[in-house]
Amino acid sequence: MVLNEQELNLRNAVAAKRAGLHAIAAGADSIDLSALTTVDSSAVAVLLAWVRAAQAANRDLTLIGAPANLLSLISLYGFDDILSLAATPVPERH
Repeated sequence: MVLNEQELNLRNAVAAKRAGLHAIAAGADSIDLSALTTVDSSAVAVLLAWVRAAQAANRDLTLIGAPANLLSLISLYGFDDILSLAATPVPERH
């Protein structure tokens, strides 16, 4: 799944959470966060809900392309070990 939102905050956290849960239920094993530019602590709560849903389905979930401000929040709250973050994907060049 690709999260196309530029913001993930209290305003849209519920909708983003639902979209991610739906994608996970449909078999998604990764979520691309590279479009995000603005986040607040609600974003961390959404990511944790997604990871819990994947774990409940006995699957791993990889979060791709998390922006630096989200990585900082994840580290601040001590969730580095819980959230599986992959390096930002490199765009293909033709």
